[in-house]
Amino acid sequence: MLSYRHSFHAGNHADVLKHLVLMLIIENLQQKEKGFYYLDTHAGVGRYRLFGDEAEKTGEFAEGIGRLWERQDLPEEVARYTALIRKINYGGKALRYYAGSPLIAASLLRPQDRALLTELHPSDYPLLRNNFKQFDNVTSKRDNGFQQLKATLPPQERRGLVLIDPPYELKADYDLVVQAVIEGYKRFATGIYAIWYPVVLRQQTKRIIKGLEASGIRKILQIELALRPDSDQRGMTASGMIVINPPWTLEAQMRRILPYLSRVLVPEGTGSWSLQWITPE
Repeated sequence: MLSYRHSFHAGNHADVLKHLVLMLIIENLQQKEKGFYYLDTHAGVGRYRLFGDEAEKTGEFAEGIGRLWERQDLPEEVARYTALIRKINYGGKALRYYAGSPLIAASLLRPQDRALLTELHPSDYPLLRNNFKQFDNVTSKRDNGFQQLKATLPPQERRGLVLIDPPYELKADYDLVVQAVIEGYKRFATGIYAIWYPVVLRQQTKRIIKGLEASGIRKILQIELALRPDSDQRGMTASGMIVINPPWTLEAQMRRILPYLSRVLVPEGTGSWSLQWITPE
């Protein structure tokens, strides 16, 4: 189908959660000197103009990164995240650009680390390739991201993070996520897998949870931030990250961050958060 364009949603509440988790995992991986491999299965273009036609049409960033941008009471982890976004805005006070997950990762990579960014959309891939041509340790590829878990794992470094962030345009995507993780885990059981998911209809999200539970994979942490209670009406009410083999620090960090995000990103008071183990170690 390939109609989804992340530029309409860049910088929204779901991006804030996803990119905070991504940053914290990478920071943990960097505590060891040895390099690691980062695979972004659905990379998008990697960098977004918040005052372009798409972003302005929805204005979703105003209720995401926009609500954090000028605050002085940020938890230290959130402050590091906003500093990354400020960096791609050339250090200025104006919020004009937002970093997708590829740019968050690329900004943090050391010389000994490397990344593969895959994107299938015919309009987005040339932009992705152009945005990352100056990074020596980042490769972009027009391909099916799910297939890269079979093609590139295990990495030569034997350390790595796989971010799986499909558009979920098709119901099949929920099952494809589980299949891809199982295939990747067979090859690279010690890797970290971070799966983003939207809550549009809770039953669809449960398909991922049930599939992972049935896989026999252990040590799976679920992190979720909701704007409002579940609904059968159209629209995303919440989003979350499922992390397999999370760093031992991640649970405590998110327990500190989530109450703050819920309060600041959802000032109406309808928000909530949850953090639980789908399967323990």
